[in-house]
Amino acid sequence: MSERGERSDVLIVGAGHNGLVCAFYLAARGLKVTVLEARSVVGGAAVTEEFHPGFRNSTASYTVGLLQPKVIRDMRLYERGLEVVLRKVDNFLPTLEGDYLLAGRGGLTKREIARHSAADAAAYDRYSAALDTVVAIVRQWLLRAPPNAGGGIGDLMALLKLGGGVGRLGIEKQRHVVDFFTRSAAEILERYFSHELVQALFGFDAVVGHYASPYAPGTAYVLLHHVFGEAAGVAGAWGHAIGGMGAITEAMARAAREQGVEIVLDAPVEEIIVDQGKAVGAVAGGKTYRAKAIAAGVNPKLLFDQLLPDGAVELDVAARMHSWKSESATFRMNVALSELPRFAALPEPGDHMTGGIIMAPSLAYMDRAYLTARTEGWSREPILEMLIPSTLDDSLAPAGSHVASLFCQHFPYEVEGGWDARRDEAADHVIAHVDRFAPGFKAAVIGRSALSPLDLERRFGLIGGDIFHGKMGLDQLFSNRPLLGHADHRMPLKGLYLCGSGAHPGGGVTGAPGHNAAAAILKDRRKLGF
Repeated sequence: MSERGERSDVLIVGAGHNGLVCAFYLAARGLKVTVLEARSVVGGAAVTEEFHPGFRNSTASYTVGLLQPKVIRDMRLYERGLEVVLRKVDNFLPTLEGDYLLAGRGGLTKREIARHSAADAAAYDRYSAALDTVVAIVRQWLLRAPPNAGGGIGDLMALLKLGGGVGRLGIEKQRHVVDFFTRSAAEILERYFSHELVQALFGFDAVVGHYASPYAPGTAYVLLHHVFGEAAGVAGAWGHAIGGMGAITEAMARAAREQGVEIVLDAPVEEIIVDQGKAVGAVAGGKTYRAKAIAAGVNPKLLFDQLLPDGAVELDVAARMHSWKSESATFRMNVALSELPRFAALPEPGDHMTGGIIMAPSLAYMDRAYLTARTEGWSREPILEMLIPSTLDDSLAPAGSHVASLFCQHFPYEVEGGWDARRDEAADHVIAHVDRFAPGFKAAVIGRSALSPLDLERRFGLIGGDIFHGKMGLDQLFSNRPLLGHADHRMPLKGLYLCGSGAHPGGGVTGAPGHNAAAAILKDRRKLGF
């Protein structure tokens, strides 16, 4: 094993988007930063790759809407080549019975709701107002660490500020906050809306990447987590990065390198080096790297179970992190298409094909998808979102052809017979289900890639296939993420920090955990010795 002569101020484990964001902010303040990445490309799960000759697409994460505007500005991502275009229609929900619902800007959502239910259209304004109240509270805490249980005066002041912010709201708005932080999405949505498609439009966000029924307590917060962002400067909108999600992380890598960050590829970290109770380096690819601090962008369970040596943290901490819940039950596909799909509910080409096409027409449907996954191995009728980014980006497929992303739930991590034996069976199941909504879809598929939860773990280090680096349940959020007393990115080992989505505020391509972890390290720089 060789030891490098140069030492860094900070080592970053993983060149995913949060690792790159963290590295950029640290290097911009003059620190020497080295990023160690296991794969041969930067980006973690936000990458663009060819999956069929002539067809490229985002491999895992697949849409833009949560990336923090401050991160975009500070890293000057647009000046470094990133281009984000908005969907012309945000969402299209077809049914098997010929009905459909559209959602989007310019009043489209309310007009479409009114087409189905005048009462629901009237309730939409009340629902939006309640949602906006809670989103405003959440946004205040995206780019700062939550109050740390057992912390000092700073955490006490942060807690008082949080409580004061909520306390200044009227009692009705306070009730909205409590509702969205504790209740099920279904309970809230059924209070406002009566039409199944309208409930499904908003309910989908409560289960995307979350292995649960929309009737499970806490799913209202998962819904909330998916609506606090913006795309191309439009609040609440979703968009597409030209060239796929890899265009985001490639621009981030350029920004980091321009600040002097060294990114080492093909360097899987095997162990964090601990000396006298402090993280002081890492072994990666047979080489030893030394630093004054380590920031890990990996799932906390991977960090504590696989990278830290035995005895590095207290037994109780090790046991708790071993039990960190990680499972999205997500099956991720890309398909190459000879032609644009024709959905029976709205068969002609149009702007609806640029949106997120949600094949899950009711809360009851989503509930059954969860229940059958629990009892039958995977969802009998899966919850599917299809995006066809080639309708907005002609760089992804040959002329006249298209690429489609399929985000599929629920497909648990453990399946009878194992995923290596059943991956194609699950992919066939998904394609056959899409064909029910869009007859002829199966015949139009000329190539495909399929990633089971096990594949997501193997390729991207997403333990349990969890796209959020840990379930977004009430017990793993805010001051509990990843561990009570350590929600400020400082792990229970001196010199070790968490900068990935397993830290507050959680999953999605936000850049917030990387931003916040860098702030914690910079605050500790005198203590760390740089």
